[in-house]
Amino acid sequence: MRYIAYVDMDAYYVSCEIRDRPELAEAPVIVGPAPTGPESRGVVLSASYAARKFGVRSALPVGLAAQRCPQAVWIPPDFEKYGRIAGEIRGLLAPTADRMVPMSIDEAALEIAAPGPSDVEAWARATQELIRSKLRLPCSIGASPFAVVAKIASDRAKPGGIRVVPPEATRGFLAPLPVSAIPGIGPKSAQRLEESGIRTIADLGAASPDTLRRVLGQGAPAFRALARGTPGPELGELPEDHGPRQRSLDRTLGSDTRAAGEVRDHLSEMAEELAGLLAEEGFRYQAVTVRLRWSDFTQAQHGRQLPAAHEGPAALTSEALRLAGELLARERAEHDRAVRRISLAVGALVPRRGHQRSLDGPAQPRG
Repeated sequence: MRYIAYVDMDAYYVSCEIRDRPELAEAPVIVGPAPTGPESRGVVLSASYAARKFGVRSALPVGLAAQRCPQAVWIPPDFEKYGRIAGEIRGLLAPTADRMVPMSIDEAALEIAAPGPSDVEAWARATQELIRSKLRLPCSIGASPFAVVAKIASDRAKPGGIRVVPPEATRGFLAPLPVSAIPGIGPKSAQRLEESGIRTIADLGAASPDTLRRVLGQGAPAFRALARGTPGPELGELPEDHGPRQRSLDRTLGSDTRAAGEVRDHLSEMAEELAGLLAEEGFRYQAVTVRLRWSDFTQAQHGRQLPAAHEGPAALTSEALRLAGELLARERAEHDRAVRRISLAVGALVPRRGHQRSLDGPAQPRG
């Protein structure tokens, strides 16, 4: 039988830092901008499990994290290091499986052939030991013949555990879990399901197709099949590796602003930086999204699919400024809140196989 194993690094950014500073192994450690100084309006990027006991989690404003855990050790992020170590992790994982698909900087899904669950568990224990001995990093592993179940199992195995779910145990494993445990069902959908009396995955499997369609739209049949223990290809199969889906940058402002010019200046700088990162990685982009977080912590986003793939900062800057201008105009007409945080993302990435002579022209082979 072929299993999909989901390897998820535990508190990845923090674990990379503790590896270099082992004296912090038991301390509440937070990776993110310090809660004092010009970056104090940022958010937590990663928190150790010791810090999580105080209610600190990723994306929590650093000021609130400092209040909840005043004794925390704060470490600024080192993204170059995290990216380099991620490459080392994948280098260790790839030879152990028939196929590997990186899912994010700290997650990878692997396809392995194994006679039964005990063989998968043996593979998982060997893999954990390989990463621990070579890189001194912890990970959790979930495995199932179905991709989404493997992901859910890895979440339930944290921290540092292994959870193997054979096909006949799928429905029983999922049944008591909250619907929010399913990737793709976000907080709003979970709330709407709960309002319909659907709280657990077992409830989801027993619900009528019409009820689910009203809440989950076109994805309802796939989620219902998953809840009944027989996920279809939409959720059950490991996707092909087509490279990164998107790249993004975020910037929390030193103080909230209603000045459109200031927002434009930040976006122009971010577009230059993001275009440079894509050039280093060898990708072109065909989708642009701008997201603004307002002073009341709500957010709005606006995106556009471009007619052709681009490289360089010119098209990215132009489109980002247009999208932001439309968001700000809508905001002035409705609420007039100040901007707290700016995010710029590019998607529909394609490998750059040649030099693009013009913004809209075809790529030309390099000499």
